[in-house]
Amino acid sequence: MIKNWINRAIALLEHSLQPMPQELNELDWKETLSPNNEKLARHLSAFANLPGGGFMVFGVEDSTGKLNGILQKQATDIIEKLSSLGRDTVTPVIKLDHSIELFQNVPLLFVFVTESVTKPVHLKSGTIENTYIRSGGTTRKASRQEVGGLLLNSKTPQFEELHCSSLKSEQEILNLLDYRSIFKLLNKPVPQNNQEILQWLIDERMIEPIDGAGYYVTNFGALAAAHNLHDFDSLSRKSIRLIRYEGVNKLKTEKEYPGSKGYAIGFSGLISFIRALLPSSEIIKNALRTETSVYPEIALREIIANALIHQDFTIRGSGPMIEIFDDRIEVSNPGKLLPTKKIDRLIRTTPESRNEILAAAFRRYNICEERGSGFEKAVAAIELFGLPPLKFSETENSFRVIMYSPRKFADMTVEERIEAAYQHSIIKYFSSGGLTNTSLRERFRMHEKQRPQVSLVIKEALRLGKIKPKDPNNESTKFAEYIPYWG
Repeated sequence: MIKNWINRAIALLEHSLQPMPQELNELDWKETLSPNNEKLARHLSAFANLPGGGFMVFGVEDSTGKLNGILQKQATDIIEKLSSLGRDTVTPVIKLDHSIELFQNVPLLFVFVTESVTKPVHLKSGTIENTYIRSGGTTRKASRQEVGGLLLNSKTPQFEELHCSSLKSEQEILNLLDYRSIFKLLNKPVPQNNQEILQWLIDERMIEPIDGAGYYVTNFGALAAAHNLHDFDSLSRKSIRLIRYEGVNKLKTEKEYPGSKGYAIGFSGLISFIRALLPSSEIIKNALRTETSVYPEIALREIIANALIHQDFTIRGSGPMIEIFDDRIEVSNPGKLLPTKKIDRLIRTTPESRNEILAAAFRRYNICEERGSGFEKAVAAIELFGLPPLKFSETENSFRVIMYSPRKFADMTVEERIEAAYQHSIIKYFSSGGLTNTSLRERFRMHEKQRPQVSLVIKEALRLGKIKPKDPNNESTKFAEYIPYWG
């Protein structure tokens, strides 16, 4: 199958050779490879900074444009040399592609230097001032103004796109990443040959190929599918820590369970393991006694997935943590909320993530709910189980969600009752309804005779500005409906 850039390269070569040989910004032809490595590095820098990238064609006489052709051995040596220079002499690392094509029945080597999304690409031996561009069909050093223009047109790579490994061979990639488990999550069959698997890993942005030399594993690839995150030095501290304490404080650790698998492939096993550590209650269903967790699984899944997805990976030395106490579960992740987020507007708000590649993958892998609905599903499940409200909190450099074990209305604090009312009003609001005394009483699992106590909670939530009447003109409190303050 012809590569999609070949036709463009051939058209540019035709244009540069006819009617008279001329040099183009997008294409440079040579008879063979120059022995001057720095000169070659400048060309690579210039083409990688060019919009759309550029081409180097080998097998064409330098001065006349005569087609001399190229041998396979020559082409292999050229590719190996350019690939090495692209990795070792310029920064950021550039990507090359190549193909030997017949042009006027003469075999020529076409090398495509792709445009770098991160600019400027400059010589590694110097500074950003050692940046080169194409101008008038030649390669020259960029001016300060031109360097500034490249910076303006640069895309800062996301954390998930960065490399976390050294250059790996095909077999090393297949050994490091548990691609079979990802295909299982997607309900897709595993391809029959390694080349199809590798191409899928490239398309999935888990690995990045370097022309003919091997592959880099991306942060996303390792975080999602690594057999062992400790194989990647920069990510070893990002593995999930699970700690079980005795009692309700951190005075005595019962056991710590350090995780090592990639988040996606290890998620289901993690949830099952946590559920086995949690207290359960006995219920009778269809005349049979069964054990069920006191915490809803969907809430566990959403809260933990949220911590993995939204953590700030720039904070070094810490990762997501799950702490289990006798009366609660605390799930925390490095990084405070984004500046655009408010702590009381986390349920069903416009979704925004630091790590959108990871977030999108978790949704495709059916690990978490659709965009923006995760906490809503968690709160709805918590209400169904009769638990106290979720508690959201921030520390200096982390975000924490606390889920409490079942507690009766009488045992909840005033603040917890008001927060439960506020979260309940959100759930009802997005169900095209409103909080009522009856609905809140049912949420707290209280008797009809306890309506006055629920009325006091509603009154206090109104006073604190957490909720407001759905119909401001309704003077009856008995049938009044309430919505969140921002509704």
